Formats: sequence, structure tokens, C-alpha cells
Amino acid sequence: MPTTTSAAATPASDNADGSASRSIAAVERAMDVLLLFGRVGRPDLGVTEIAAELGLTKAAVHRILTALRNRDLVAVDPTTRRYALGHAAVALGRAYLARTDLRAIAAPELRGLSAETGETATLSIRRGDMRLYADQVVPEQELRLEVQLGTPYPLHAGASSKAFLAFLGADEIEYYLDQHAELEPVTDKTIVDAKALRLEIAAIQRRGYATSLGERKIGAASIAAPVFDHDGHVIAVLSLAGPLSRFKPRMSECADTLLAAAGRVSAHLGYAPS
Repeated sequence: MPTTTSAAATPASDNADGSASRSIAAVERAMDVLLLFGRVGRPDLGVTEIAAELGLTKAAVHRILTALRNRDLVAVDPTTRRYALGHAAVALGRAYLARTDLRAIAAPELRGLSAETGETATLSIRRGDMRLYADQVVPEQELRLEVQLGTPYPLHAGASSKAFLAFLGADEIEYYLDQHAELEPVTDKTIVDAKALRLEIAAIQRRGYATSLGERKIGAASIAAPVFDHDGHVIAVLSLAGPLSRFKPRMSECADTLLAAAGRVSAHLGYAPS
């Protein structure tokens, strides 16, 4: 009797291993997409850009972004269809920030600044061409200024943002200005003229700190000084901020105190000015 040959059955363990490998690869691709947002110097990305950067098909990128959106790790602008990090990603960032040495180093300086001046002291960090508050100490005053941690702001709006921008390398400053030919206002006091911003940057570099009168928040006054790492790169910014009517007359007298605090944090990070 003739015998019939058939393909050998695939062992269940092989199927399980293949499924596990595909699942791991899918997770790795999703992580690659998330990490891309932190690596590029832009606040948002399109599907085509992500696909080109990571060597994926646009269909694969769409699937990944849909999964990330379902977990609020990314958000999409309904008009531009461009994607940015979502609320859940910001929460992860805050959890990481809570463990970093920078916050621990800056914390006593923030407490000292707020206690000495009676105003709000903040720590900011940079993410690409945006800046966000990482920590704050608020004074015990009925009229006071509080900031929202984790909210990104452009590098041309407000004292802390301008302190970052002014102390970047010359090439980085030019890149930012080239990429933001039309400077978006945050308030009606935000500097949106490139020539005026260049003059402001030069003034900040000369005096060592930045000032703002309502450029990020109406009714607020602030001063900000850079913190440098061991390579001399601006890695963070300390600021003092308060209600415009109360803090504006005191900004100059508080500048030396702020600069000294920023200098101590920089020294902790190994910075030695030449």
C-alpha cells in the first residue's frame, strides 16, 4: 500500500518561541519610536519622518503610534497629524527626574533662594528645543507664583527659556533661530522678532542671567541663571519668579544671590570656569 507523506507538525514550543520573538520585536520597535522623540531636537514628528528615521514602513509606524496613543504615551495634533509625547510619557519623565542627582543637588539651593527672597525658586531642564520645569519651591505668601512641572515651553519665551538659549553654542543658537523663523508668542510680551531676540541673547550673555516681564506668564516677573556641567554645557537653569508688582523692583538686587546659587550647583557638577 502506498504511503502518504505529509509535512512534519511544528512543535508547540517552536510556535511559542516564534510568537514570543515577534512580541519582543514589536515592543522594541515601540520603544524605538518613543526614544526617537527624546533624541531629535523637535517637539513633534510626522509618520513619514519616524518611518525614515527608524527604517520602518509607514503602516508599521501607524500601528505603533495607535498603540502608544491608547496608553497616552503620544498625542496627535488633529490638524497637522503630527505626533508629540503624551501625558503618560511626561509622568514617566517626572518619575525619572525624581531620582536624578541634579534635582537632589539643586533642592537645597532652591529652598535657600525662596527663603531668602520670599519668591518662587525653580529648576528647569531642556528637552530638544523646549524647556520644562523640573522642580520648584514656593514661598509661604498669600500672593505667590506657582509653575506647572513638566509643561514644555519654547526656548525664546521667558527668563528660564532664554537663559538656556543664550548659553548654548553659537551653532545651536543659529539652528534654533533657523528652525523657528516665525517665533510663536506665549503671551503678548513674548519676543517674536528675531533681531530683537538676538540683541536680547547678547545682553543675557554679557550680564550672565536672563530677565522676563510677562513673556511666559502675564503678571509675572522672573530672573534666571544657567547651570553648567563639567564640560561647560548649560544643563539646567535656576530662576526666581514672583508677581510683577512685587518682584520687578527687586530683580536686580536678587541677581547676585541667584548667580551664586547657580554657580554652586555648577561646581557640584564639576564645572570650573576658566
